[in-house]
Amino acid sequence: MEIKVLGTGCKKCKQLEELVKEVIKDTKVEAEVIKVTDIQAIAKAGIMLTPGLMIDGKVKFTGKVPTKADLVKLITESASN
Repeated sequence: MEIKVLGTGCKKCKQLEELVKEVIKDTKVEAEVIKVTDIQAIAKAGIMLTPGLMIDGKVKFTGKVPTKADLVKLITESASN
């Protein structure tokens, strides 16, 4: 599984990246976390509000940091597909 955290480096972007890594560690899901900071790449992905999260090329949300519980659900459901 490929998880991309898209953001320019703001506080929320860093918070999301750390939360994603924590959830992967806790759930033992096999995933590669990629941090995307290039504004053109972020816009090309369709993200207009950061932070954004993509799993396997699909945008899952933008403009907020989800709760840990929501992120666990999203990542584990994506891993089982």
